[in-house]
Amino acid sequence: MKVEIWSDIACPWCYVGKARFEKALDAFPHRDQVEVVHRSFELDPGRAKGDVQPVIRMLTKKYGMSEAQAQAGEENLGAQAAAEGLEYRTRDRDHGNTFDMHRLLHFAKDQGRQDELIQLLYRANFAEERSVFSEGDERLVELAVAAGLEAEDARKVLADPAAYAEEVRADEREAAQLGANGVPFFVLDRKFGVSGAQPAEVFTRALTQAWGERPPLQLIDQGDADACGPDGCAVPQH
Repeated sequence: MKVEIWSDIACPWCYVGKARFEKALDAFPHRDQVEVVHRSFELDPGRAKGDVQPVIRMLTKKYGMSEAQAQAGEENLGAQAAAEGLEYRTRDRDHGNTFDMHRLLHFAKDQGRQDELIQLLYRANFAEERSVFSEGDERLVELAVAAGLEAEDARKVLADPAAYAEEVRADEREAAQLGANGVPFFVLDRKFGVSGAQPAEVFTRALTQAWGERPPLQLIDQGDADACGPDGCAVPQH
């Protein structure tokens, strides 16, 4: 079974939702038969790469709320994250463009290290003091290396604006086609969708239902053919 997760590194509910989903997945009896793929979704695609600002200022400007309201929202998110065993800095975080992170995540997918990298990016953005936005590409290279990628390969991807750009855009187009106008958005076997950072129990039900409704394998009878089995392999008789 395949689970695709559309998310953005700048999305706190994606950070929390990933932890809740993984709690359900870890307890799922068929865990070793579930493939998880992370897909790209930018919450702020129009923001210039160098446009970095404090989260509280971004929230007040984007949603028209007061600083007190924005800070209260951050405190609530911190409590939600803590309930899932996650660290979350409720003050002095910043916000910026995530396009390069998504490009790097596609590269990490090709190298089999996507989940490791996305978890490190989330932690760096939400729990650590150093910024993933204002320190330049070398900060992302650092995280890529920690995820098991080669530093020079990561630098090459980041230095080439076209590298994996179409893959990111394709993910975003697909999200729109699927009706996802927010993240996190979970798609199970292209049959079931779960929107938002739902409780682990909701993900457990979704995994169970998706697994149970997989169509049985339809065999096409081509007549007797040589094959190998528990008792050995058929030997052609001439």
